[in-house]
This record gives sequence, structure tokens and C-alpha cells, in this order.
Amino acid sequence: MGETVIQQKKKGRSRNLILHLHPPKVNKASIRFTLTFGLGGMAAVLFILQVFTGVLLRFGYVASPAEAYDSILTLQNNILFGQLTRNIHHWSGIFFVIIAFMHLLRTFYTGAFYYERRWNWIIGLALMVVVILSNFTGYLLPWDQLAYWAVTVSTSLLRYVPLVGDRLTEFVRGGQEVGSATLLIFYNFHSAILPLTLVLLMVFHFWRVRKNKGVVVAENSSKKMVPADPYLISKELVTALALIAFILLMSIFFNAPLQERADPAFSPNPAKAPWYFMGIQELLLHFHPLVASFIIPLIFLIALIWLPFLKYGKQHRGIWFFTPKGKKLTVVAVIISLLFTLSAILISEYLIDFESWLGGMPSIISNGLIPLIIIFGIILVIIFFVKKKYQPDKSELILFIFSFLMMSYTVLSIIGIWFRGPGMVLGWY
Repeated sequence: MGETVIQQKKKGRSRNLILHLHPPKVNKASIRFTLTFGLGGMAAVLFILQVFTGVLLRFGYVASPAEAYDSILTLQNNILFGQLTRNIHHWSGIFFVIIAFMHLLRTFYTGAFYYERRWNWIIGLALMVVVILSNFTGYLLPWDQLAYWAVTVSTSLLRYVPLVGDRLTEFVRGGQEVGSATLLIFYNFHSAILPLTLVLLMVFHFWRVRKNKGVVVAENSSKKMVPADPYLISKELVTALALIAFILLMSIFFNAPLQERADPAFSPNPAKAPWYFMGIQELLLHFHPLVASFIIPLIFLIALIWLPFLKYGKQHRGIWFFTPKGKKLTVVAVIISLLFTLSAILISEYLIDFESWLGGMPSIISNGLIPLIIIFGIILVIIFFVKKKYQPDKSELILFIFSFLMMSYTVLSIIGIWFRGPGMVLGWY
């Protein structure tokens, strides 16, 4: 005798519970791989890998300066698959930041941040910040020279926050210096508070995507609907398996870095921040610390938050780079930004020294506000030139500015990571 109606309903509920992230049917155009490249799903997979390997590492890790480094050595050398587990945790963390950032770029470049999707853009920005903080708090846990001094350099930037800088630095470190209190604070945030925050934000993020009827598609695209299972689920499964295989191969052939035990009395030369903060550290070499570590990042963050609330008039949804002109403007922005940023670094490094030339002025003016005004002035001239030559609409102009700034920070980061050696001297290393 066949199944009863109640049994069939129970099976249907179980299946719906498993596939609750997706509606029964989806727009066929929205699941085209080249529209999203599966970046949101890949970020979720990397988060799961982080949680799984992080839980395993907790069994062997000891969060104290006296034992943290030795516990990492024990994990790597004396526990079965301990080195592999740490490698997976390390590389999934690195690519979690990269993929989350690429997902943010994808959201912008396909016009998925307008109007009813604006709040999901804000949630995405919050997720990006929490992902970076999660990676940063885990950076200190090995308690080696690389971790200790990277966190020391990064947290010292907080001192330049007006009015509350010193107190904020002490709060983050748990004291004046990076020590046992810092390690315990970072460990608790990394292993409990930030993962929970990520889960809550991700759930809210996925709910907003569902509420906005899935991934944004172009208005003139096909309206054909197909079952989520198997059309969407199978693509997600293949993408997830490919990503896991890639992380596994990276973890087999490349070990997570571990330098000598942390020595607060001996600073390496150069002492660098984590790679995602290297753009800011590079700015510190050219601007007053208040401008480099607070004013410029704050302006950029406010601009990103403000971005979806601008009145654009014509919207360009679901199309990479909005229009053919937008694609051309993106290429132009990347080329101009590359040349401009490299030229500005070289001029600042070898030709201009406002601080010594204007010795009678406060440093915040001579090495802060004056070069900042000059840089903004040049950028405004570039924007004026682009408006006159290409006559973009508002969306295309924002696309140009966004691409210009993203490329500029990328160049600053690359210079800081690979072209700064002892004494942060510019050169080939």
C-alpha cells in the first residue's frame, strides 16, 4: 500500500526544511553562474569550514602567552591531522576575506544595491567588517613574531582616533601593551562573539535576499522559472565541492605560517600589519597618522554606506558594469588609478616633503590636510575630465569613482605587502 497523505506531508516538510534557503522555483536567468559566480555561497562554505576546523583546534589550543605557541607546535607535530586542520583553518580564513570582498564587488557591479536592496548592501558591509575582524582576532592566536607585531602595529593605529584613541587602544588590548589580556580578548571574540555575529548577520542577509525575490536580474531577461532542485542546488553543490577541493589542495601543499615565538623585546624589521590593513599602513608613510588611519578610512566608509541612498534616476540592474559605456569606464578607471597611485607614491617617496618644507606648520596641516586637499583636487579634475569626455549618467559616474578608489587601495596594499622592506624602504624584495 502506498504512503499515507500524512507521511507524504512529513517528507515534504523535511525537504522544505533542508532547502529553506531557496523558494521552490527560481528565475532561470538568476542562476546563471556568470551572474554571481557563486560567491555568496562560497563565502558561506568557507565560514562553515572555519567553524568546523576552529572547533577541532580548540581541543588543543591554550589561550595564554606562556602556552599558546607550544600548543600550536603540539597541534602541528603530535596530533593526527593537526597540521592539516590548522592549514585548512588558515587558508579558508584568508579566502573568506577575499571571497567576501569579491561578493561585495559583485553586488555593486551588477547593480544589486539600489532602492529595495539598499539595506542588504548595508548588511553586506557589516558582514565584511565582521569577516575582517574575525580574521584579525585569529591572527594573534599563534603568538609568534608575525602575529604579535602585526597586531601591535594594527592596534596602535587606534590611538589616532580623536578624543577616545588611547582609551580605545587600551580597551582592545586589555591594557597598554599587547599581552595575556589581549590574547584572551582576541580568543573570545574569535571563537565565540564574532562567529555568532556572523551567523545572525548571514541569516538576516539570506532573508533579505529571499524577500527581494532572489538575485537581481536584468529587466529584459527571461522570466522562465525552474525548480530550485535540481537546477540551483546542483550548481551550488558542484561549486562547494570544487571550493573545498581547492582549499584542501592548498592545505596539503602550503602550511600556515608560523615564525619564532613572540618576543615583545625584539621587533622584526619591517613590522607589518595584516595584509588587508597594508593599504592603510602604506598611507601612513605619506600622510599624517590622523589622516591616514582615521579621516581617509572614515570618508571611504561613509561613502560606501551612503552609496545606495543616492538618487540615480536610471537604474542598471542585473548587468555587469551597468552598460557598455560602464564597462569602458571601469577599464579607464583602473588604468588611470593605477598610474595615478603609483605616481603619487613615487612623488611622495622621492620628490615632495611637505613636513620639512613647511616646518613652521603643525604636522597635521603640512603632512595631513595639505596633501589630502591636493589629492582630492586632482581626483576632482580627473572626474571632471571623465564627465566631459564620456558624458556618463549618474550610475556610470559612480561606477568610475568606485572602481578608481578600489584600484587605488589595491595598489597601496600591493606596494605595502611586496615592495616595502627593512625600514619600510621602497624597493624590490
